[in-house]
Amino acid sequence: MKKSNMLMLAAITAFTIFIFGCSSEKKSETTDTAESTAEEIAATDQRPSPLRSLEGTIGNAKVKIQYGAPSVKGRVVWGDLVPYNEVWRTGANESTYVDFDADVTVEGQSLKAGRYSLFTIPKSSGNWTVILNSEWDLEHGHFQYKQENDVLRVESSPQWVSESQEQLTISIESPGIVVRWEKLVLPIAIN
Repeated sequence: MKKSNMLMLAAITAFTIFIFGCSSEKKSETTDTAESTAEEIAATDQRPSPLRSLEGTIGNAKVKIQYGAPSVKGRVVWGDLVPYNEVWRTGANESTYVDFDADVTVEGQSLKAGRYSLFTIPKSSGNWTVILNSEWDLEHGHFQYKQENDVLRVESSPQWVSESQEQLTISIESPGIVVRWEKLVLPIAIN
């Protein structure tokens, strides 16, 4: 009887160690931008495109953003990895979301406070379409995107710079939110 109790206790202990050993921990890193106090939290899991979160303010609105940060890794990004004229989740893995605690204007159009997924439609030339969609918790990003859930569609002018940025970043800075990846800088004006 004692032997079976000891085996049961050993099995429970091993199971407990396994369960607690599998939980992931997150480290926090603080990043300040010129116009907001943004906190960026980098997940330490082994995802190829790490999950990033940041908080800041735009006008009177507190803003939270979460996105997967892919890297270039020597690939052709625009027009290949990210096709032109197709909806892109503006990040990697699950959809990127933006949360506003107050009403804002995005590229001059009104948007109610709330949490929205952020999509873009890249173009080889001219303005890009920026989409805020009510379905913000999409596990597979643009693969589950439905246009009928779009809350707002606006246009933004991409800028192309000479210096390449390896990993995608989304920041809260003038003029609102700025997406940077490879040689792209996409400012999204928010007030």
